[in-house]
Amino acid sequence: MLARGMARELLPEELRAAVRWGAAFVRARLGAGDKERHTIVIRRQFDTGCYSENHLFDAARAYLATKIDPRAMRRLCLARSRHKEPDGSSSWSTLLCMDDGGSTTDAFEGVEFRWTSIETGGDDGKKGKGHHRTTPRETLELSFDAEHTDTALERYVPFIMSTADQLQRLDRALKIFMNEGRSWHGINHHHPATFDTLAMDSALKRAVIDDLDRFLKRKEYYRRIGKAWKRGYLLHGPPGTGKSSLVAAMANYLRFNLYDLDLSEVRLNSALQRLLIAMPNKSILVIEDIDCCFDAKSREDPKMLVSADAYNSSDSSDDDGHTGAHKQQNVTLSGLLNFIDGLWSTSGEERIIVFTTNYKDRLDPALLRRGRMDMHIYMGFCCWEAFKTLARNYHLVDDHVLFPEIQELLAAVEVTPAEVSEMLLRSEDADVALRVLTEFLHNKRRKARKEETQIKNDKVEKAM
Repeated sequence: MLARGMARELLPEELRAAVRWGAAFVRARLGAGDKERHTIVIRRQFDTGCYSENHLFDAARAYLATKIDPRAMRRLCLARSRHKEPDGSSSWSTLLCMDDGGSTTDAFEGVEFRWTSIETGGDDGKKGKGHHRTTPRETLELSFDAEHTDTALERYVPFIMSTADQLQRLDRALKIFMNEGRSWHGINHHHPATFDTLAMDSALKRAVIDDLDRFLKRKEYYRRIGKAWKRGYLLHGPPGTGKSSLVAAMANYLRFNLYDLDLSEVRLNSALQRLLIAMPNKSILVIEDIDCCFDAKSREDPKMLVSADAYNSSDSSDDDGHTGAHKQQNVTLSGLLNFIDGLWSTSGEERIIVFTTNYKDRLDPALLRRGRMDMHIYMGFCCWEAFKTLARNYHLVDDHVLFPEIQELLAAVEVTPAEVSEMLLRSEDADVALRVLTEFLHNKRRKARKEETQIKNDKVEKAM
């Protein structure tokens, strides 16, 4: 170590390079040369009669953009692209990539892989009469020790593809789709709710996040046990308790698009099946107020069902003369359940299914049986933890002189997070907003006590 340090200080770079070359020559002569190296060439386009895009090239470049250290490379390419959405909005994306001749290394499962960017086939600035200019073809070269070929092809390349897919999903604008007839129509979904800003019990919030994380990692497990790779959540509780916000937070966390199914727009079970099959993987199906969608006896009373033969096979038409209520009778709970866990449940992968209801006790028992909705989540009234989240969201305060009084009042009255949010929005001044909320809670408690007294008086009068 001392000798190497002195050599770096005393010997010029040219002499040190000559020494390294000589050492490498001696090792090669003695049979101790470098290991055999293999190289995989990944061209931007490949010729199959007509040039086609190589999706692996795009995936590798997106993946390498996360590995490049701008401070360690003398030359880099910087690209900025603008994507316009159908609703008129636009978003920008930035991509760093290596210039011609640039290289970087990456480690995977203890193996070192070297990436090099090459441009081939260009004219090198040549001009002449009748000469057709050709643009250089971009190529990425992946090199590694020959003994790690199986690792490169069977695990590293698939890892790059899956990582690039995740990066693309994180960058894309989320959409929410609504059904019209037999098709989906989507718009950008800008709901800002996240698990950090969601007003709900912290332990329950953590349980939902852990459940989603576990679901994403269990593809092989679901395949091994013979179950469709999906997860069902039933959100229930009073209105204004944050059920829709939880759905939005799940979509933002997973980066899955939302498919908001309005069953009143669907006439036949066959149309329902077509809609559900058209949903892509990595998506969230949402059916709100599921208790209002089906008659409780629709699965048992055949008189409730109208033969599909009575309707035109083209269920996208609106001139068949039937009322909306009459049409709805042809869509049954059984048809929906067949998609959730019947034969149709395997028509897609990595899907989340969410039902919401304000009245869980009104649901058909078939929806509540074990294994159908995997997780039942009660969205209750505003608790202390939920209030602290709201106070931080709206006024950036984590403590206040009114907090102890508010905590006591929240334990005594039933108030929804939506009501608390409304009070906190009354003023941008935290002191004023919290005083407004405190007075609101006091009024709620006085009203609740008055109602309790009235109920007791009524019972006494009846007893007399």
